[in-house]
Amino acid sequence: MKRFAGLVAGLLLAVTAGAVDTTPPLPTPELQQRYYAMTHELRCVQCQNEAIADSPVGLAADLRRQVRDMIVAGKSDDDIRDYMVQRYGDFILFRPRMNLRTLWLWAAPALLLLAGLIVAVRVLGKRTRLAASDVTPLEDEAGER
Repeated sequence: MKRFAGLVAGLLLAVTAGAVDTTPPLPTPELQQRYYAMTHELRCVQCQNEAIADSPVGLAADLRRQVRDMIVAGKSDDDIRDYMVQRYGDFILFRPRMNLRTLWLWAAPALLLLAGLIVAVRVLGKRTRLAASDVTPLEDEAGER
């Protein structure tokens, strides 16, 4: 009985693992490579942290099919990205473009690093000034005299 249950579980896992990308291969290896790159560059809007290439949901399958159709139709990668952003917003891109709405995404790491450096310099400066102005002997030094 345990073997049968294990066999059924294994078959179910194998079926779901293989069902992620069922689109037929593209005519040339170059187009197939573009398809692979584009489907790993676009985020599944339902799963939110998976590329459409890895997502098992139906919406991701539709997006994969749409990317494939656009590649076969001769659209460039930028055309495909523009279409997806127009339809789903900047969220669909794992690497959002730099524009006024996403500027904070690109500037935040540099600003946080700069703020951390300013805080570190101020704290170290205060410690150095405090240590230089402290002339009171330590307890061990006072006892030795």
